[in-house]
Amino acid sequence: MMGWIVLAIMMAAAFAALMLLRLPRPMWSMVGAALMLGATGYALQGRPDLPAQKAMPAGEILATDPAISDIRGQMFGRFGAEGTYLTAADALSRNGSSRYEVQTILGGIRGSPKSVQLWTALGDAIARHDHGQLSPAAVLAFSHASQLDPKHPGPPFFLGLALARAGDVDGAELSWRRALSLTAPNAVYRPAIIERLMLIDNLRQMLDR
Repeated sequence: MMGWIVLAIMMAAAFAALMLLRLPRPMWSMVGAALMLGATGYALQGRPDLPAQKAMPAGEILATDPAISDIRGQMFGRFGAEGTYLTAADALSRNGSSRYEVQTILGGIRGSPKSVQLWTALGDAIARHDHGQLSPAAVLAFSHASQLDPKHPGPPFFLGLALARAGDVDGAELSWRRALSLTAPNAVYRPAIIERLMLIDNLRQMLDR
């Protein structure tokens, strides 16, 4: 929670500086856009208590975030054959072998073709392998996961992450709201979804003001 408070203070200070310096309104939009992008990146880190990760050059393949893997485990479970495949896939991702990560997940799908967890993980892995871009193959994987279980919050949550990485904040918000509507009130991962939606709402309110 402290991370969100610090972020809110920084945003308030930035807009206060704009007013004190009496900069022109077009400058406000530029600052607001920069804050929106920065806050989206913060939301994608998953949890503020984790050590910071170094910035990656443009075009570098995105590795699995341990915090996001933890949320995935909370949503789908960590054990069984599916969990074994995903543990191996995560290790390959952290070693920079995103191609083999995708192939490992595909191997799991061949054995469990109706696994919502594996199809969701496939969409996430393909999107990261494609440098954060939401390719048709990733969209197809997420769509198939949702078709297998339309009431599971996992597919729309991870689709929202992929959309946010691709810069589609509006699309990410819609997916996260759907994920929240499908999440049980006592689910341990529910706060992770709410935090991302609150961040987007707070940023838009500040930009409107």
